[in-house]
Amino acid sequence: MPQLNDFGQGVGDVVPGWAPRPRPEPVLLEGRYVALHPLAVHQAADLFVALCGREDRALWTYRTTGPPHDLDGMRALVADTVALSDAVTFTLVPAGGAASGVASLMRLDPTAGVLEVGAVLFARSLQRTRAATEAIHLLMRHAFDELGYRRFEWKCDALNEPSRRAAYRLGFRYEGRFRNHLVTKGRNRDTDWFAVTDQEWPDVRMAHERWLDPTNFDATGRQRVALSTLTRRSE
Repeated sequence: MPQLNDFGQGVGDVVPGWAPRPRPEPVLLEGRYVALHPLAVHQAADLFVALCGREDRALWTYRTTGPPHDLDGMRALVADTVALSDAVTFTLVPAGGAASGVASLMRLDPTAGVLEVGAVLFARSLQRTRAATEAIHLLMRHAFDELGYRRFEWKCDALNEPSRRAAYRLGFRYEGRFRNHLVTKGRNRDTDWFAVTDQEWPDVRMAHERWLDPTNFDATGRQRVALSTLTRRSE
């Protein structure tokens, strides 16, 4: 039953001691399999190699721009991204490797305690790895446990099926579709919205940590329990 105010109207629960949350800053986030470094222009060469080969063009289908044609173009793209005032972008550096992807904390709303992980771009070598999963986990842990945010969003083109599957696997809940939401590269985009709230985060965090534990993988690196199984149990 909702709480009622003096006029008999339903009102939301009180959020005790609520105050605006800190804005995310470019910080180093380190895990077992990957480190997230603040994006910087000196990483452009590694990112160009990882993301801009002839065989990598499909990685850019659902992004607002296509891949840079040369290293100077990647340097310019990185510089423009770093200069954005409404996002903090990180590069993903797998243990023992080079920068192989990017992800941003964006659409920052410290007053409401809401942010989004977006502009996610992983090299093919990074996809379907423990490092890729841990990267999103580290961003969520930073937002919820260190900055005290209440809501962590994931949005994607409704036709981007790999992104939709990733959201479900990571424990996000589907919240609906915004039709005719954007025009990207001259085409319509319907956007699917997913989120994890601070109430849901402890169960999601536990599922992530259990999946990422080295004991969840056999000697060949094959998982013993799928993350989708663990996050489904946490709903």
